[in-house]
Amino acid sequence: MSNDTLVAISPSRNKGIALVLTGAALWGVSGTAAQYLFQQQGFSPEWLTVVRLLLSGIILLGVAYKNERLKVFEIWKTKKEALHIILFAILGMLAVQYTYFAAIEHGNAATATVLQYLAPALITCYLAIRSKRFPSFTVSIAVIIAILGTFLLVTGGSIRTLSISGWAVFWGVTSAFALAFYTLQPYKLLSRWGAMIVVGWGMLIGGICFSIIHPPWAFEGNWTLPSFSAVLFIIIFGTIIAFYFYLESTKFISASEVSLFASVEPLSATLISVFWLNVTFGFAEWLGTLCIISTITILSIVKNK
Repeated sequence: MSNDTLVAISPSRNKGIALVLTGAALWGVSGTAAQYLFQQQGFSPEWLTVVRLLLSGIILLGVAYKNERLKVFEIWKTKKEALHIILFAILGMLAVQYTYFAAIEHGNAATATVLQYLAPALITCYLAIRSKRFPSFTVSIAVIIAILGTFLLVTGGSIRTLSISGWAVFWGVTSAFALAFYTLQPYKLLSRWGAMIVVGWGMLIGGICFSIIHPPWAFEGNWTLPSFSAVLFIIIFGTIIAFYFYLESTKFISASEVSLFASVEPLSATLISVFWLNVTFGFAEWLGTLCIISTITILSIVKNK
């Protein structure tokens, strides 16, 4: 490879890394903003979930329509794909959004985000069972490290007590399962229709379904300039821009690198929770966070089908 080629490639790679790091960091910050709304402004995770899904879905589909036109609606032409997008919307998109916010409400953004990132380990276990093949030694070690990290994170290193509430643990682990389903289920839909259309419909349908349980006009909380700014940040920067940056980064770096650099999300959520909202993180919690992030790193580097 010539020096000219190297020069041409490097800026694109740097752009891809910058995009995924920024997108993941915005996701992490949005989790902390949600904690601020729940615990200091009296907002409910139900209201924030439904509003985030509805508005983000409308905006994403609007962008998709501008680029793809009527292709946006063609996904509904076959019953099979219509059923798959509905399942993705309810069991994937809606489930992962609500369980994540519920985990934040009962605990904090740091532990909720880190627990959600158990999903890669869950996906690894599921694929091993489905293929009837035991994971490689390295992947097995990664899963064990993830379990150890979870133990340290939720107990603070003591087997007698939980460092966070039982509900925070329940919703955080449930969020990891939801994220695993969210990642695996829409594979064929994404390959045919693209992420913008699939995720846009997933958000909109999920929001409409959740509106039956909690209408968007059933608001709880205090509207102040900081709370209004936090809601806007979560919807615009923590959803639309973060999602766009994440997708755009895949044009410049490999999928494994994208997954690796995306692990900055739990780290950013943890750091901001500690320094902004004064969340207490002891040595055991930091070690647990490091273990789970290490798992993401290992599973991203090891190309094991």
